[in-house]
Amino acid sequence: MSSFFPMTDIDLVTDRLVLRRWTPGEVTAVLDGARQVHWAEDFPAEGDQVIVGLFADNPAWLGEYGHRQIIERAGGLVVGSIGLFWPPGEGALEIGYGIVASRRGRGYAPEATRALTEFAFTAPGVHMVHATVELSNPSSIRVLEKAGFRRWSTEAEENTARYRATAPAPAQ
Repeated sequence: MSSFFPMTDIDLVTDRLVLRRWTPGEVTAVLDGARQVHWAEDFPAEGDQVIVGLFADNPAWLGEYGHRQIIERAGGLVVGSIGLFWPPGEGALEIGYGIVASRRGRGYAPEATRALTEFAFTAPGVHMVHATVELSNPSSIRVLEKAGFRRWSTEAEENTARYRATAPAPAQ
């Protein structure tokens, strides 16, 4: 059974979260440094600002399989962001995620990562989702492991590890 269900053609919904695509107004607010009432107090984090700053050069990141805000269903606050770096290369997509400090430790990042990864596998030709993490970031490693990713390789010189999830085999 899937951990999410599409609520609309835009939103992905899990038990506790909604993963919603960015609106043009929200992108503009981040770029302008304006606060939105539906954002957690510490959103956007630095990583969110960096990603939003790259949207103009990467418009596909805002498409159906691109970047999304992570929203708490209970209160409707945006507490982070997650995204697939579209388009896929040889059937693989990179994923990135971040939860604001005030909401860490609640299991939101693995929950969102599982949902977006499952959704990625509905895209034509996508068979793998991967992430590269610094070995000095055990929290991010735990997120990937809890989301079902497995270590694929380690780059000792760069102090990084690559994790991946592969699409389930088609039912026979």
